[in-house]
Amino acid sequence: MRSVWAIGVGGAAALVWGEWLNRRWSRTLVGNGEGGSEAVVVLGYRNPHPPINIVNRWRVRAGLRSVDSDGAAGTQVIFSGGSTGSGPAEAQLMADYAKSVLKFDGRVLIEDRSRTTWENIAQVIPLLEGADRIKIASQPAHGLKARAYLRRQRPDLAERLVPAQDYRPGEWAVLKPLLALYGLWTLRGIKAEERKRSL
Repeated sequence: MRSVWAIGVGGAAALVWGEWLNRRWSRTLVGNGEGGSEAVVVLGYRNPHPPINIVNRWRVRAGLRSVDSDGAAGTQVIFSGGSTGSGPAEAQLMADYAKSVLKFDGRVLIEDRSRTTWENIAQVIPLLEGADRIKIASQPAHGLKARAYLRRQRPDLAERLVPAQDYRPGEWAVLKPLLALYGLWTLRGIKAEERKRSL
């Protein structure tokens, strides 16, 4: 009985830890932002062949729910990701899903040459110049990594970063401890002070 109780407590602690860490990552290196125009960058994830995979479908939904309802007319959604196999680029798969399945009718731009997160950011920078607010939608750890890369490449644009809606309490709850562990591994190249800096 005691072991069952310990397992239950340990499981609950892991869920709380996963929620806390993912929430923290989603709110790191962002500010409040001002201005009427915004860019929402949706980063692709390993999609070598159609159809669009579950991770990219979720990222598209997170990106679209990040569009401010009161500023939709001044928003551009940028799908970023090249081809990782013989199929179409991740960006194209995500854009098609947003339009045909989710019925998004806003302004869409496609960046289809990048193959890494660093390249994602480097390639979308010219598309971000006119945006007053910049949101990066992905899993929280990956979004933080991308924001740190934008700070390294263009600190002036990084000043415009605001939170995306890529974290919701309870969403993917059972997987969040695993996502947190994976996130810690993917963020190993981001210095601790970079992860803690706030705009």
